[in-house]
Amino acid sequence: VQLQASGGGLVQAGGSLRLSCTASRRISSYIVAWFRQAPGKEREFAAASTWSGGTFYADSVKGRFTISRSNTKNTFYLQMNNLKPEDTAVYYCAAQNDGSISGNYGYWGQGTQVTVSS
Repeated sequence: VQLQASGGGLVQAGGSLRLSCTASRRISSYIVAWFRQAPGKEREFAAASTWSGGTFYADSVKGRFTISRSNTKNTFYLQMNNLKPEDTAVYYCAAQNDGSISGNYGYWGQGTQVTVSS
């Protein structure tokens, strides 16, 4: 599976962005997720969606970010609202079929930069 992320950009604090990740083939049975990596920091989990529609979020984004998916389009999204400067990072989409949110994500997109100015 190849993943292509898009939608990053520069936004002011309090603004919104929607990231998209399109897969090269059907991923309806996969767990899909978004991770992010800020400068000088390790990559961290942001949000995930299971094949059955369950969603999981890091505490730092809960209530502001929403992960969703369109199985007909082989695409999943990350709607980011009320963005904060600390959300600035490269965002990566990922997918796996290990069956667990904490499992190994074997498929990764190339990353898209999100910059939030204060």
